Amino acid sequence: MASRPTKKRKLTPPQSDDEGASRKSSSKIQKSFFVNAANWDLEQDYETKARKGKKKDKENTRLPLKLPGGRVQHVSNPAAEFPSLESDEDWLEGGEDESEGEETGGKRAEEKPEIPEHQQILEAKEELAKIALMLNESPDENGGAFKALAKIGQSRIPTIQKLTIATQLAVYKDVIPGYRIRPVAEDGPEEKLSKDVRRQRTFEQSLIAGYQAYVKGLARYAKSGRHHGGGGQGQSIASVAITCACSLLTAVPHFNFRADLIKILVGKLSTRHVDDDFKKCLDALVTLFKEDEEGRPSMEAVSTLSKMMKAREYEVDESVVNLFLHLRLLSEFSPYGDSTDQTNGAGPNGKKPKSKKDFRTKRERKHMKEQKALQKDMAQADALVSHQERDKCQSETLKLVFATYFRILKLRVPQLMGAVLEGLAKYSHLINQDFFGDLLEALKDLIRHSDAFEEEDGEDAKEEAEAPIRNPSREALLCTTTAFALLAGQDAHNARADLHLDLSFFTTHLYQTLFPLCLNPDLELGARSLHLPDPDKPSSSSPHNSKSSNKVNLQTTTVLLIRCLTAILIPPWNIRSVPPLRLSAFAKQLATASLHMPEKSAQAVLALLADVAAVHGRKIAALWNTEERKGDGTFNPLSESVEASNPFAATVWEGEILRRHYCPKVREGVRIVEKSVGLAER
Repeated sequence: MASRPTKKRKLTPPQSDDEGASRKSSSKIQKSFFVNAANWDLEQDYETKARKGKKKDKENTRLPLKLPGGRVQHVSNPAAEFPSLESDEDWLEGGEDESEGEETGGKRAEEKPEIPEHQQILEAKEELAKIALMLNESPDENGGAFKALAKIGQSRIPTIQKLTIATQLAVYKDVIPGYRIRPVAEDGPEEKLSKDVRRQRTFEQSLIAGYQAYVKGLARYAKSGRHHGGGGQGQSIASVAITCACSLLTAVPHFNFRADLIKILVGKLSTRHVDDDFKKCLDALVTLFKEDEEGRPSMEAVSTLSKMMKAREYEVDESVVNLFLHLRLLSEFSPYGDSTDQTNGAGPNGKKPKSKKDFRTKRERKHMKEQKALQKDMAQADALVSHQERDKCQSETLKLVFATYFRILKLRVPQLMGAVLEGLAKYSHLINQDFFGDLLEALKDLIRHSDAFEEEDGEDAKEEAEAPIRNPSREALLCTTTAFALLAGQDAHNARADLHLDLSFFTTHLYQTLFPLCLNPDLELGARSLHLPDPDKPSSSSPHNSKSSNKVNLQTTTVLLIRCLTAILIPPWNIRSVPPLRLSAFAKQLATASLHMPEKSAQAVLALLADVAAVHGRKIAALWNTEERKGDGTFNPLSESVEASNPFAATVWEGEILRRHYCPKVREGVRIVEKSVGLAER
């Protein structure tokens, strides 16, 4: 049995005095270390300590190389040459900038290969044609294609934007239904719908959303072109947008967002600069007024126009006010309402006779109520408008028109006076009789103002060369026409004594202006007649003055003169009440004026004299008979009143000269007048 190995003991040498002192000092240091360690924040030191992580090797994206000997050699990515950074602060200062520079450089490198502009236009054309064909074939199944069309128009290339809005115009004109789409909120929340109705309603909502975005885009493009015109080649995008808005307003005036389209057109009309787009807007509104059978579109357009003119303090072009002349108010509006709707089922006293009520159960009454609501919805969907509703809209339109006219009369805007007077003359039979007195006083003030303007025109010709062009003689004729038209309608001539209407001022003024009018060189020129430029006027050098711009419409001054004379000499309400002195004085003046008029005006005046002779032949026959003079003294054609001219002291000797007129129609007119007078004497 083996014996155990002996255990060896470790013998330490005896401690010296120096070693004992050092051990005591180390124990003191260790004790102070443990005392201070309690106050250390070890977790914070760990968080702030820099970590060294293993870098992941990047994936090798380089292809291997085949050497001439057939051996394949794998090529590794080049190592990134990062600068040696001594601390984190150096990395924060410089390393971040370098990494950002590398990222931006990579992005620029990716953006460099751009598609040429002509290639983008060609691709946009193909995509637009594809989407438009898809929508035309089956619009119900492709409701999301409207957003795809609008997305193509977000390009920065103007040509693609023009193509997009033109394509959208064609698509919407084909897809828009013949009814106005109601919002979904009007229906019940728990309404059960079939699959077809749900699909149709989804298509309608997508159509409404796309069409609303399209109209807003048109407004944005049109507004941008108002401040700076399109300086590019061809038609500007603002002009294309205005053309699309005009086409939509005339093609689908019944559809939603009609007011937004009207605002686009009125915004263009608010400028004083007349160009092709301005004329397009005018033509579109004229078409809207003429083809409007409902009345509400015209009322919205007139309301927007009146607000715009009031905001601009009536500093607009004259053609904007002339738009009111195309409203369908003259022949269709009835101031007493629609008798067909009011007397439907009424008795002789205007009261509906009592009928025996049929007994109905609660279920039957509920069913009838539902049927009435359904019929009301169907009438709205079919755009059926009753005569009473149309007359209500037209009466509101008429109030807006007259409010605009009276404001312009009060402000006396020079370039709009002719248009306002023409409108008042046209719609005078629709004016309330309570306003007749005030309106006649305003017309008298306008005539006095026009006379004062004519006197100052010769003195301040140079100063007024830049002022708005006016025609005082035409304004005076329009005032006279309006004054007599007030009596022609609404049976106002029967209540003339009660209303205290005195028209002698207009008659005297017309008598005094017959001679100046017959010497007017523009007597037979209308609004579209060409004018040769006057070389003595400094403003005639501009090319746009080739047409007369101070006319209201196509009626010439001769036509207005004949209208005034007809209302004075042959009034339709009381043709036999004209005094002989007035008839003879005007007959003598017209015979003298016909010597100085052009041939067509002379024919019109002689035709009027023939009508006067046919009706009042015995009252004026003494003017053609030199042996039977009724008056004493001399004839004064320049007297201040018609009765004081003493017309029976003169004879119509102008007929002998007119018999030798160069125009055969004038000679024929003289013979007809003398024949009518001769027949009246018998």
